Amino acid sequence: MTGLARPDVAAPPAAQDQEFVKAMSLTDATMLVAGSMIGSGIFIVSADIARTVGSPFWLLMAWVLTGVITLLGALAYGELAAMYPRAGGQYVFLRESMGPLVGFLYGWTLFVVIQTGTIAAVAVAFGRFLGVLWPAVGPELYGWFPHHSFATSGGTIDVGLSPQRLVGLATVWILTWVNLRGVREGKRVQTTLTVVKTVALAALIVLGLTLGRNAGALAANFGAGRFMGSGDLTGAFVIAFGAALVGSLFSSDAWNNVTFAAAEVQNPRRNLPLALVLGTGLVTLLYIMANVSYLSVLPFHGAAEAATAVGRGIEHATQDRVATAAVEVMFGSIAATVMAVGILISTFGCNNGLILAGARVYWAMARDRLFFRRAGELNARNVPAWGLLIQAIWVSLLCLTGTYGQLLDYVIFAALIFYVLTTVGLFILRRTRPDAERPYRALGYPVLPALYILLAASVAVILLVADKTRTQAISGLVLVLVGVPVYFLWRRLERA
Repeated sequence: MTGLARPDVAAPPAAQDQEFVKAMSLTDATMLVAGSMIGSGIFIVSADIARTVGSPFWLLMAWVLTGVITLLGALAYGELAAMYPRAGGQYVFLRESMGPLVGFLYGWTLFVVIQTGTIAAVAVAFGRFLGVLWPAVGPELYGWFPHHSFATSGGTIDVGLSPQRLVGLATVWILTWVNLRGVREGKRVQTTLTVVKTVALAALIVLGLTLGRNAGALAANFGAGRFMGSGDLTGAFVIAFGAALVGSLFSSDAWNNVTFAAAEVQNPRRNLPLALVLGTGLVTLLYIMANVSYLSVLPFHGAAEAATAVGRGIEHATQDRVATAAVEVMFGSIAATVMAVGILISTFGCNNGLILAGARVYWAMARDRLFFRRAGELNARNVPAWGLLIQAIWVSLLCLTGTYGQLLDYVIFAALIFYVLTTVGLFILRRTRPDAERPYRALGYPVLPALYILLAASVAVILLVADKTRTQAISGLVLVLVGVPVYFLWRRLERA
């Protein structure tokens, strides 16, 4: 033990987990990792990254570095997950290594923006792509619903309800209902949809590298002097490159969600570390190859006013829909419909995993009397029903803001802070609990976990100093720090 008092813990963690149903196999756990990661980002964010980094090489390097960071994190988390295979996952890791305050700050930030903000962003993206198939589902706000616009340092926020946001809200509540019915129902949806979208993404890659290979695009992207670009590796470029990683990191986030549902994984001391490595490895490979596929079909550079997908290139793909542009080159006008269907499946499955996992953290916090007490109860189907409902209510409010880009920036900076702290906690636990059972030990310890801390912390610092992301990063930091007085206020109220 660390010696830190935990007066708010209601019951021994081992006893708390017995009521959960161990329904998830290694395959299910791996699909939860991969399915929570693959949403809409891989189909969209490469355009924004391309406009920032300026060359095909650095576009690929953004995804490679993101993959390396993610895999290093998964390797480190595997040891913690095997040590503490309990509901709550990362919250438990932080509580055990750094004490209840740091654990609460993670749970607080997860509820306020990391988990719920991601769910809201993905739900709004679902509505946007349904609008491709059904034009009536548009972004215009309903006049009959209360709405208001106000300026913030991060941009204008239009609060209100639109057809797209209404669709997003519907998906959140449908998936919440599915997960209220039990973990078996939730994991069936998750595993099925993850298999479908993984196969679909793999098919897009194979088609782009074979049928869709474009000689003009290959020459433009990989020809002499064109792959690397002409930019110098200056300090300004390093900052811009780090800021560009927001999109790829967001697309690769939520890999840790399987640890939240650890109490429902069969043989968790073996399967959790395996699921983390297999899931993140699979998605990293798919993401890198997807971008190679884009570069085989579309030129990197283009003109925003060009009439064709090839003319616009990756940089200026219509509404940043790079995957749609690639399919359009291969199959013509049917591309928008095909990709919209694929992204709808992808985002729906992504949000199912996020909704399933998030409520387990609130359950663990409630058992420690650091969240609404009802969230610490399981319903007749052995799932944290109140946690699922409270989560859905807050997500619904975030959906009304429709701020996908701003939510993305808040989420990534806040998440990076706690990824770093959790990995630091691995070092603390090695020192303070040297005799604790460790069925899996982090590969390459201490070098690889230290490298992960260095890389993730460097990206977080860049987000704080880069003009593009500074405002949202500072807001994310403030949000974390606001949790400190909230923690002490909550404990006082609990004692009262």
